[in-house]
Amino acid sequence: MKKVFPSAAQALKGVVKDGQLMAVGGFGLCGIPEALIAALRDSGVKNLSVISNNAGVDGFGLGLLLESRQIKRMISSYVGENKEFERQYLAGELELEFTPQGTLAEKLRAGGAGIPAFFTKTGVGTLVAEGKELREFDGHTYVMERALVPEVSLVKAWKADESGNLIFRRTARNFNPAVAMAGKTTIVEVEEILPTGSFDPDAVHLPGIYVHRIVLNAHPEKRIEKRTITEKVGA
Repeated sequence: MKKVFPSAAQALKGVVKDGQLMAVGGFGLCGIPEALIAALRDSGVKNLSVISNNAGVDGFGLGLLLESRQIKRMISSYVGENKEFERQYLAGELELEFTPQGTLAEKLRAGGAGIPAFFTKTGVGTLVAEGKELREFDGHTYVMERALVPEVSLVKAWKADESGNLIFRRTARNFNPAVAMAGKTTIVEVEEILPTGSFDPDAVHLPGIYVHRIVLNAHPEKRIEKRTITEKVGA
């Protein structure tokens, strides 16, 4: 099966629909599938529920979809860098399911592993546990968390071969492997595509069995979220 598509728009065609549950890789502005997000905006799909560690920033990443009002619900662990997100949430225009960061990662990992739910101490006694099953193990209380299985996952990797085997670059690995594994259909944006068999098998971070479509973005923007410069004493 051919997995390489000529553009991000073509890679999304026939896959994305109104009202879907989607997952998007990245952490802050590191390792986000920016070309796929832009193509998703241009597709015009709406009423999306989006799983992502955070919600991008104004005018970039998932911030584009917030500005175009295509997201109705976010499942995230941190949303503090986006003023439009804040405005929509406080105005009651956007639903939000706050999830502790480690729990969010495990919900995705469990979804990819076929585990429907798991128990964790994180969130017990807080708003996070409201309405969820509690159970005692060895004298300690745990809350049950359901796995996440998005209909579509958008992922950023560094390199792929034509079979979809992926290599991530340093911290851009972050949530991307778990997002890729969890998705029923996983679309990956990469900076380089090589023939199948080009990678040392030990260098592959995620096997191609999890990847359905690949698109090349050879020159991503790679923004820096915050840059702090400290002047040297005496300089």
